[in-house]
Amino acid sequence: MHHRFSDPVKGILDVDGLPEKHSLQYYKAMAHRDWVIHGRRLSTSDEVKPPLTFSDGNETYRLSSLGYLHYANVSVGTPSLSFLVALDTGSNLFWLPCDCTSCVKGLNTTSGRVIDFNIYSPNASSTSINVPCNSTSCPQKNKCSATDATCPYQISYLSNGTSSTGFLVEDMLHLVTDDDESKGSDAQITFGCGKVQTGSFLEGAAPNGLFGLGMGSISVPSILAKEGLVADSFSMCFGSDGTGRISFGDQGSSDQEETPFNPNTSGLLYNISITQISVGGTSADLNFDAVFDSGTSFTYLNDPAYTSISESFNLKAQDKRHSSSNSDLPFEYCYDISENQTVVEYPIVNLTMKGGDNFFVTDPIVIVSIQGGYVYCLGVVKSGDINIIGQNFMTGYSIIFDREKMVLGWMQSNCYDTEESNTLPIDSANSPVVAPTVSVEPEATAGNGNGSHISQAPSPLANGSPTWNSFILALLMVFLAILAGVL
Repeated sequence: MHHRFSDPVKGILDVDGLPEKHSLQYYKAMAHRDWVIHGRRLSTSDEVKPPLTFSDGNETYRLSSLGYLHYANVSVGTPSLSFLVALDTGSNLFWLPCDCTSCVKGLNTTSGRVIDFNIYSPNASSTSINVPCNSTSCPQKNKCSATDATCPYQISYLSNGTSSTGFLVEDMLHLVTDDDESKGSDAQITFGCGKVQTGSFLEGAAPNGLFGLGMGSISVPSILAKEGLVADSFSMCFGSDGTGRISFGDQGSSDQEETPFNPNTSGLLYNISITQISVGGTSADLNFDAVFDSGTSFTYLNDPAYTSISESFNLKAQDKRHSSSNSDLPFEYCYDISENQTVVEYPIVNLTMKGGDNFFVTDPIVIVSIQGGYVYCLGVVKSGDINIIGQNFMTGYSIIFDREKMVLGWMQSNCYDTEESNTLPIDSANSPVVAPTVSVEPEATAGNGNGSHISQAPSPLANGSPTWNSFILALLMVFLAILAGVL
């Protein structure tokens, strides 16, 4: 799993005109995307089965230039075709562009490279079967013209005019065991043949399909568990360098920390309870629910949790609070890094979960490049409604979404050595690198013992903030609002 702005992703997709890591635009874009997404309101066996992952590998790619956080290469059909799909823990249905009259066929770069996407066609796959309206896999029977008709689907997203419409099919998802053998294990799954995409889907967001990871019965993790291929669980790892993994059926280990999912909450959400927040050794007893959402860049809290964590952080911060009228900063609590400063010291943040296990946040800060230097900020944004533990707080952990035991688990991990659990250094040491300006256009048919962390400070850039291509900036500001409804 690579960071969406990382060099490996730039190399794979020939997209160099991405916002500079640690720059103001980098964090502004991710925060803006989060605010839009927040509109979504917000099998037991004696045989131990190995976990599964995609046949193209367990890596995923976080690509902001395509309007989402995590992408993976998945292979579907016979013969198999690969698709670069957006991964979403907040929705259930997996859909692909399919014999489409309105969809993105590929991307163009100003370097002259054309990136063509595969388009799924049921007639081109010998293992494809249409799902009839009388199937138990058809959730929108009320839209069927007859009981023997093909099951339709339509998902409307909260982003203006964004939707996917088509019909349901069954076909083979090509997987391998996530171990040294990498043994093939195909699964027949139900997914959407997306004939018409609208809105943000035509502007770069999830242009080649969306992969739902929610708790609903139609999601791929649910189907894999129902077919007895894996346990009803999956893990996602978030390395401090932006790399990571995804593994279906992974239930973690016996020594992991964990907390129960809350009952009687929406089946789309991985909702847990937090009972205490500690900042720099000072604790506040609170009791509030929050959603662990890998599809959200930052952490969003409403009061009283937001005020507790931010004001406690401010009291413990060693550096001068940044006083700027720059409204582009998405964070309220930011601190100046002086020109000759070599380290940043900030208080340790710990969340105590229901049940008593601790979740130490390995990377609660973000370093932002602004005109004339750098600031570091507490990576928490005030929310008007739902509390969300975002990807930034998950950095340095393997997160286990165990739907069988109904618990969220976590273990510190570097996402490379799965046999060891390592405490990760805070990744703030690398200076941003200015990338060449290359635009992408969719081709559509229409700790130290005293309660604080010490991190190396970045070196200032000689040329300040980069200049963005206008299309990239516009694209980053148009993101999906995930479904609040069926599927």
